[in-house]
Amino acid sequence: MGFADVLDQVGGFGRFQFIHVALLSIPGLLMASQNLLNNFTAGMPGHRCSVPNRTSLALSHNVSLSELSDAQILQAFIPTADGSRLSKCRRYTEAQWHLVGTNVSNVTEADTETCPDGWTYEKTEFLKTIVTEWDLVCALGPLRRMSQTIYMGGVLAGAIIFGGLSDRFGRRALLIWSHFQLATLGTCTALSPSYLAYCILRFLTGMSVSGVILNAFSLQMEWIPTKSRTVVGSIASFFFTVGQVVLAGVAYSLRDWRQLQVAVCAPFYIFFICSWWFSESARWLVLNRRSAEALKHIHRVARINKRPEMVEKITLEVLESHMHKEVQSSTTVFTAYDLMRTPVMRKISVCLIFVWFSTSFAYYGLAMDLQKFGVNIYLVQLIFGAVDFPAKLGALMALTFVGRRVTQSACLFLSAIVIFANIFVPAELQTVRTALAVLGKGFTSASFTCVYLYTGELYPTVIRQTGMGFSSTMARVGSMAAPAVLILEDVLPALPSIIYGGSAVLAGILAIFLPETLNVPLPDTIEDVEEKCKDEGDAIKDQGQRQTVAMEDMKENPEVDGKATGLNAL
Repeated sequence: MGFADVLDQVGGFGRFQFIHVALLSIPGLLMASQNLLNNFTAGMPGHRCSVPNRTSLALSHNVSLSELSDAQILQAFIPTADGSRLSKCRRYTEAQWHLVGTNVSNVTEADTETCPDGWTYEKTEFLKTIVTEWDLVCALGPLRRMSQTIYMGGVLAGAIIFGGLSDRFGRRALLIWSHFQLATLGTCTALSPSYLAYCILRFLTGMSVSGVILNAFSLQMEWIPTKSRTVVGSIASFFFTVGQVVLAGVAYSLRDWRQLQVAVCAPFYIFFICSWWFSESARWLVLNRRSAEALKHIHRVARINKRPEMVEKITLEVLESHMHKEVQSSTTVFTAYDLMRTPVMRKISVCLIFVWFSTSFAYYGLAMDLQKFGVNIYLVQLIFGAVDFPAKLGALMALTFVGRRVTQSACLFLSAIVIFANIFVPAELQTVRTALAVLGKGFTSASFTCVYLYTGELYPTVIRQTGMGFSSTMARVGSMAAPAVLILEDVLPALPSIIYGGSAVLAGILAIFLPETLNVPLPDTIEDVEEKCKDEGDAIKDQGQRQTVAMEDMKENPEVDGKATGLNAL
């Protein structure tokens, strides 16, 4: 007896659950845009030092400019790098007119200076980005990546803060607030007058992203019957996949970063309005001594699911009798310490820390610097998004028929294999390297699909949001660390891939030690988790003892055992 029985009585997966899941999943179309937005708003266009215009040159130089092309003027002002490319960060202090029309493209002894008149940017891929807005190139180039690290820091802070607050104040209230915060601060980011203001607003937007993801997921799972969780969790993740494809199209249409910022954030005002329709988690309400309010929501679900007769049958006494054990344990105030206090919870939390970290570490290591693939960035984003469809379909099948534990571990091991394989592909085979990166991204995406569902099923209701926030915090640490590891390419080109792959292997091994949750009711208390694993351990122990006894009987009376074995075979 438990809340799962109540859900079955009010219609299982009925009309309410369908609407509920749809409204909670649709924002996922733009949630992927938030995390990957930096690929486009902070895109690095081709650039070089600005040179004086023809009018200025005519007044200050005794040179006939009418016969000179733009390329020849650049030859006089911009030195070359690597023998052919124009330098991006330096120009000659004095124009080298004697180089025009010659095969000599560089003068090593000529004095150069950092671009005194600023930079000129190509506008083939981007019209305007934060790079062109605040000249985040050359010496200021690291600030471009820093903006993404700051955003991920906000996502990290949000996972910690909103995870704990939602266990205390409810999933619905925090989800409504997170939608409003994302819409308001995300839109205001487009009005940033400076790089500092931009980073602050992106940090706060990142916090709200965590609030939306964590609370939407918990509200989904806590109103869904046990047998429907796998399909619902996987389908919900497809909205994130479609969102990556949508981002490629929106970014291609709006190549001004301010317009793009508004386009992916303003729709959350609509989601904010829709979120008032949601019902608070009845599980959470009962466990927080608000059973009367939970009963109202259950009756509402029964009416929407066309089970009005259950309004009379499910009373406060019936509800509390179904969840008597859970109510008794709800007097305790739970904190992050409780994730490590008991043996089974400690094992689950430690394993999930590595799984979340490694999944995010590898995912963002592949997905956050699309320009390194040397082809059209919008096309790469489209391909990276499209590969998630078959990857998540495969994950859905495996989650349904194989189980969570094997699927989670397999996704991590396969991603590690692909990452390691890319080490041995020569740099000139760019197409092969890109294809392997796309494949690796697909496996890490499937791992994300599994770990979101798996984590929600492993942690009990009384501390589910704290657990989700704690675990996903490690994912944010991974997403912040992933770009930093790329710096190690200067030491050894293969070193980042070795670290990404090694981390995935370690997480894949630890995932094997997690309990299986396929077709298992959601636990409501920490005691449920501990008892379940204890029962599994006792069952394994009893089975081992029976096998030992059978072996001893075989030794003592092999003839009888042989006949029994023959009968069993028949």
